[in-house]
Amino acid sequence: MEFKVNSRILEKLLSKIIPAVPSRTPVPILENFLFDIKDGNLNVCATDLEIALISAINVAADENIQMVIPARLLYDIIRSLGETQIHFQTELNSKLKLTTDNGTYHIGFSSPENFPEIPSVTKENGLVIKGEALKKALDQTAFAMSKEDMRPAMTGTLFEFTPEGLRFVATDGHRLVKFLNKKINYGAEEQYVVPERAISVLTKLLINQDVKVFLSKTNISFLIDDLEFISRLIGEKYPAYNSVIPLENENFLKINTINLLTTVKRMMLFSATGSKQVKFSITENNLIVSAEDIDHGSNAVENLMCEYQGEPMEIGFNTAYVHDMLMHINSEEIIFKLHSPTKACIIEPVEVNEDENLTLLLMPVRLNN
Repeated sequence: MEFKVNSRILEKLLSKIIPAVPSRTPVPILENFLFDIKDGNLNVCATDLEIALISAINVAADENIQMVIPARLLYDIIRSLGETQIHFQTELNSKLKLTTDNGTYHIGFSSPENFPEIPSVTKENGLVIKGEALKKALDQTAFAMSKEDMRPAMTGTLFEFTPEGLRFVATDGHRLVKFLNKKINYGAEEQYVVPERAISVLTKLLINQDVKVFLSKTNISFLIDDLEFISRLIGEKYPAYNSVIPLENENFLKINTINLLTTVKRMMLFSATGSKQVKFSITENNLIVSAEDIDHGSNAVENLMCEYQGEPMEIGFNTAYVHDMLMHINSEEIIFKLHSPTKACIIEPVEVNEDENLTLLLMPVRLNN
């Protein structure tokens, strides 16, 4: 078998597929690309058994063949060549010969029989989402996914199709984010939980053009231009997240997002390593933010202007969690809806797109006396 291809075209193709190649795995076959050449089409795929990436280019090959090629070695070779024409040719003893104007290179390849089967997702029923809209939804929610494996569903992001639109939800038990895009309608009320690994790769792939999404009971497929991204779904029911969202938080704190964010960043330098605690002391039109690290003998206090409706309150939060939430809110001002120092706090942006809705929930921490 032999074919020729421009190095830049092949590099672009492989760069799309390489994210699915695991850096460490007890299954060596997964460290390879699967090359499937059929009827003048080179189809390349990679998988780590959780996600798979597939893309193709046209090549003038003289026969059909499947082979498994070391992924990172091939990718690094192609990237190092600069722009040139590469002549691929299979030789005896399972050697793949690459020839350019300046050199000849040999790579071992193997039979594809042990390469895992890539799951297929039927393309009959699906929906189209703007890439920019999907990326925004994931950027504003995915940071709250759990890192603990005790409850697998919480290690993913919930895609919840509702009559109001598509809702994205992530929580780790200490914080919760739900983002609703009212423009995305699927015509059914269903829930799918997409793993963290898939979300991480997907956000890097998304561009401004439309994304076609197809779903099955076990997998989700995203078609982005000439690239197909397939991920397994987490087969556990997502927690009843609405049950933890308080309905009667009658105290309202309105404040500038950037001012509070920069203050919290400084408080992270002074909060104790173990508790990461920051204290909000709230009175009418004034917020005192403070942190203390007794072990290192350091502390900090800052005053911020705000608008507050309610009884004076002292409430503690984890500085890292507050920081993460403020970093993912695109609004000049935000509102904290509070009930008491021991009840969950709701955070909402003041400025919001009419086709969207963002709600964040943060559990307080017990203040040190």
